Amino acid sequence: MGLGDSAEHTAEAAPMHRFTRPEGTRQMAATVTRLHAMLTVAEVCTELQISRSTFYDWRQKGRAPRCITLPNGSLRVRIDDLESWLNERGEAAA
Repeated sequence: MGLGDSAEHTAEAAPMHRFTRPEGTRQMAATVTRLHAMLTVAEVCTELQISRSTFYDWRQKGRAPRCITLPNGSLRVRIDDLESWLNERGEAAA
């Protein structure tokens, strides 16, 4: 009798499970995409062609784009928020 033919061995064999996606996986993928759609302060400053100190000055005065503070204290700006902020500035100038 071979190894796979043993009734004792078959009973002890671990059941094979198919991988199933955890609930909310689609939402997690959307979250990851949304996270990648965020800019650091340095990236925002480069995009706007301003210094970091100007950005923080605007932020203190409530004139900067909406920021998200991460648990480590770092700031991020969603690309959508930056675009909206720029559009508001364009409308105010018109």
